[in-house]
Amino acid sequence: MASDFVPFGLTVCGLSELCNFGGGKVSHVLSILDPEMTEPSDFGDYGEHERLELRFHDIIEPARGQIAPERADVERILAFGRDLLAEPVDCRHLLVHCHAGVSRSTAALTMILAQAQPDRPAADAVAAVVAIRAQTWPNLRMTEFADDILGRRGELVAAVRQRHVTLGKQRPELVQFMIDNGRIREVEDLID
Repeated sequence: MASDFVPFGLTVCGLSELCNFGGGKVSHVLSILDPEMTEPSDFGDYGEHERLELRFHDIIEPARGQIAPERADVERILAFGRDLLAEPVDCRHLLVHCHAGVSRSTAALTMILAQAQPDRPAADAVAAVVAIRAQTWPNLRMTEFADDILGRRGELVAAVRQRHVTLGKQRPELVQFMIDNGRIREVEDLID
């Protein structure tokens, strides 16, 4: 899907959807995997492409036995985005994926878009990702790091929190899922 934020196509997806993008449709991939996962075999069908692979769990607080996203991970995502914008003719289509294509990947694409258009409201970047991926629920920890790095003074965090509220009201089962999975900070505004 195209966006007016960047001069190339954009896709967000989960692991089960990677098989739909082979055959040279994608020129760049931002791959966010759980640390224990094997590399998806689907990339063998992609032909020549640039790929950044990061490995951390979809959590927002450090937890025993889990690897949380760190500031350095977000810095690498933003550097990848800057490289794409520096040579946009080399990028025909960026695919960003994580396990389900809901949290880590949507946070990554949101920050890349916010970085690409620093004068536009952060809410526009979130809306652009929602237009690509309706179930967008950006990882708050990643967003907090990006907000700080990009100097957004809380604007990016506020836009993501508003997305959590909007989707949480549409799908209340997600609120309980986030509570059960240690992500209560993402749903604080939805709890009475």
